[in-house]
Amino acid sequence: MTSKKDKEEEEEGEGVIQGSGKRQKCSFEGGGGDDTELSLKPGLLFYPTTPTSFVVADAFDPDYPIIYVNKVFEIFTGYRADEVLGRNCRFLQYRDPRAQRRHPLVDPVVVSEIRRCLEEGIEFQGELLNFKKDGTPLVNRLRLAPIRDDDGTITHIIGIQIFSEAKIDLNRVSYPVFKENCNQQYDQSAQYFSGGHSPLSQHQDICGILQLSDEVLAHNILSRLTPRDVASIGSVCRRIRQLTKNEHVRKMVCQNAWGREVTGALELMTKKLGWGRLARELTTLEAVCWRKFTVRGAVEPSRCNFSACAAGNRLVLFGGEGVNMQPMDDTFVLNLDAANPEWRRVSVKSSPPGRWGHTLSSLNGSWLVVFGGCGRQGLLNDVFVLDLDAKQPTWIEVSGGAPPLPRSWHSSCIIEGSKLVVSGGCTDAGVLLSDTYLLDLTTDKPMWREIPTSWSPPSRLGHSLSVYGRTKILMFGGLAKSGHLRLRSGESYNIDLGDEEPQWKQLECNAFTGVGSQSAVAPPPRLDHVAVSMPCGRIIIFGGSIAGLHSPSQLFLLDPSEEKPSWRILNVPGQPPKFAWGHSTCVVGGTRVLVLGGHTGEEWVLNELHELCLASKQDSDQ
Repeated sequence: MTSKKDKEEEEEGEGVIQGSGKRQKCSFEGGGGDDTELSLKPGLLFYPTTPTSFVVADAFDPDYPIIYVNKVFEIFTGYRADEVLGRNCRFLQYRDPRAQRRHPLVDPVVVSEIRRCLEEGIEFQGELLNFKKDGTPLVNRLRLAPIRDDDGTITHIIGIQIFSEAKIDLNRVSYPVFKENCNQQYDQSAQYFSGGHSPLSQHQDICGILQLSDEVLAHNILSRLTPRDVASIGSVCRRIRQLTKNEHVRKMVCQNAWGREVTGALELMTKKLGWGRLARELTTLEAVCWRKFTVRGAVEPSRCNFSACAAGNRLVLFGGEGVNMQPMDDTFVLNLDAANPEWRRVSVKSSPPGRWGHTLSSLNGSWLVVFGGCGRQGLLNDVFVLDLDAKQPTWIEVSGGAPPLPRSWHSSCIIEGSKLVVSGGCTDAGVLLSDTYLLDLTTDKPMWREIPTSWSPPSRLGHSLSVYGRTKILMFGGLAKSGHLRLRSGESYNIDLGDEEPQWKQLECNAFTGVGSQSAVAPPPRLDHVAVSMPCGRIIIFGGSIAGLHSPSQLFLLDPSEEKPSWRILNVPGQPPKFAWGHSTCVVGGTRVLVLGGHTGEEWVLNELHELCLASKQDSDQ
């Protein structure tokens, strides 16, 4: 019979892995009194008579914070559960709880392997030096196993730890200050030096940074530099050059500079180019070019004023204005991964009311979100989401809190992968708006929240919102209110929604005298234009409705994070579109900008696509 105490332990074991509204079952078996053990396959790190520590971490947080530890963990490490919950388990690599970095005897190769396995979503098994709270060294026989939900998404990481006494001398040096081959090179070059100092001692006096290990140089120094700086520092010496050529180091550099979401979207490109070359091309724009291609299928009935975006490598089009201003409610997809891409209508269980002048955005790869626009009964302020990967795609309405006023020709964007931001637009009465709203779509009950600011840019429609630095937004252009007039705007504003009290600020953009393919001229005022957020945080502007004789195909580049931002003109080879509009342009994978149609200013030929390539597409040596 099973005792009441055993049942309670079993219930506790099955309940510790929760997240995303789903309950994941995980079988635990009793072992060592009050301790619990995860049922493992034969031959895998499993000792039935040994007390086993369990740790569960949240995989949705990039730092993998601990959400559960069992009693064995507390006994062996000396840390109470309340002292470790919410922290990454790396603190066990610190001999002192107040230490800022791991002990030098901790094997950096094992640490790197753990990091790689977590990034790739695979199991890890190995031994690692850990420390109790009082500084006593322990050997941690560790197994990390990813836990997936019904959709295959990794929700949690389970750590199975078997601790034992570590018989090591903590006073010894963990690795040579210099690599053996470096010492040999210094010895061989001794003939070129004279005087009382040896080559090695002279080198130590001149460049002490080389006394650090490769792991410390890579993870603590090189990874914190920008891609451009890493490329430059590679010329210092042969050892640094070898480190900067390492693909894992290059990925860390890009990830720290651009963020995990951006580098995740770029993974496919790096299989062809490698992180080093991709970072160089996105920084220098040496490979940027236009190309034109055609696709099959048709979007029928014909329409204008639709909205399109990219979900992974798929282009998605929703709604639009049909014949006699008929609001459309259908959804079309173009799969760019197909051998012969073809427009196909998506069979959905239900659709939002037909509309045009709305916005369509992508979040988390396969989800789409529609907001606002002009429908059969007037302007709208509703929100619908769709999962393209569902067996039966269904548009689902999301409502909560006080929504923004009904509007059309507004602008929207997605920050932090899942938060919808809506700005400006026009009401039924023709009044231009200047408000900013946010809707967090990851919560169980999303609630609209207006962003209160002491000042906001003049009311406008047809402007663009571009995200950089995860939570920062650049607003550009639009038809803005200026006194009693409505004029095309060429002004730029930014806001950081990560601040405790976000505030809109106008950017004072300077002229820049460039060389080669970049020269300085501010973009002419415009609305309904294209704004592209590059992985490195820069913004490209082109197209739209422009006053005068200016060409819509001229590209302008701005880095809003610079201390004194400057507009630059990009002279791009290839065949650009004659017209380009923001609502019919999609950004794929951070390196491809696809303009739908654009053959004339009034009609869209959706089988003709113009692609702005920001990086090389062909395979070649680095």
